[in-house]
Amino acid sequence: MSTQDGNTAAGPDGVPASVRAQLLATEHWSLLASRSTTQGEVLTRISMFLTFTSASLVSLALVGQATRFSDAFIILAMAVLLADLVIGLLTQVRVMNVGLEDLMYVVAMNRLRAAYVDLDPGLAPYLMAGLHDDLPGSRQTYFFLGPRRPWSQVAGSSMVFIQMANTALIAIILGTFAMILGAGTALAVLVGAVCGLAFMAGSVIHGNRMYFSSWRSYTPLSPTPGTDK
Repeated sequence: MSTQDGNTAAGPDGVPASVRAQLLATEHWSLLASRSTTQGEVLTRISMFLTFTSASLVSLALVGQATRFSDAFIILAMAVLLADLVIGLLTQVRVMNVGLEDLMYVVAMNRLRAAYVDLDPGLAPYLMAGLHDDLPGSRQTYFFLGPRRPWSQVAGSSMVFIQMANTALIAIILGTFAMILGAGTALAVLVGAVCGLAFMAGSVIHGNRMYFSSWRSYTPLSPTPGTDK
């Protein structure tokens, strides 16, 4: 890299370093804005789902008292709970997609930080977020203060939260349906619990596959030293 003056070190193509820094900073702010917008959107979706579910359950309680929990009420309750479940599943799909989109933004910003350090290697000690656009680099950006067990990040995520909400709905719906078909209370509870846990396990496995599949199809530009990629 040739130097024209103290502020305009130019690359092989003649573009000054100051211009490169401005372009990188503009892209960085664009990614930050997109990440913030996406996070706000998914939190709003979760809030809407919880509000709808809460309102529907309160409405069912009022209708049940008015109808003395007749057969018509049971049909209405099942229909409302199924509607809640459909909305919950759609919300879960969006939350899982946003989780991958958030990872995408983090990796992209890590790549930009690597470019900053290429322009000025002296910046490296002052950047706590990751400088490498790979799995170890993304983990450093998500938590600056050293290694952290991945399960704690997953267990406290919005994705697991919405999966638990849908698990409860599935358990309630299928348990109630089992009772409608003549099953006893104990058997209905068992059916609901088993089906709910099966759904939760399937959701976790699916999310795990999506996460690692994204990494397998991606080639980092600035991998962490000592890793395969």
